Amino acid sequence: MSLEAMKQVTEAEEANRARRAEAQAEAKRLVAEAERAGKARLAEARAQAEAQARELMRQAEAKAAEHASEVMAQTRKSCDALRAQAEARLADAAESIVRRVVKTNVHC
Repeated sequence: MSLEAMKQVTEAEEANRARRAEAQAEAKRLVAEAERAGKARLAEARAQAEAQARELMRQAEAKAAEHASEVMAQTRKSCDALRAQAEARLADAAESIVRRVVKTNVHC
């Protein structure tokens, strides 16, 4: 092989090595860029999920507070009805007690 041919082979090999190194560097750059983009998307998705969870929690708490308020109102209404019934029977109960006391005292 002539010196010129050897020089061309050496130059071709060197150019091939340089292209391979450039390709490897580009591949590493693309991988790093993809990882950064993936991490950014993951962080964005996580932030959206957390915001959605906070909103769902807020809605659930509001609904629970509304339900608790309704239950309290219904309980208050039931208590008022029971109290009214008891007060309505109070006069009859007092009269019944007085009759028993008077009846007991009459027999003494």
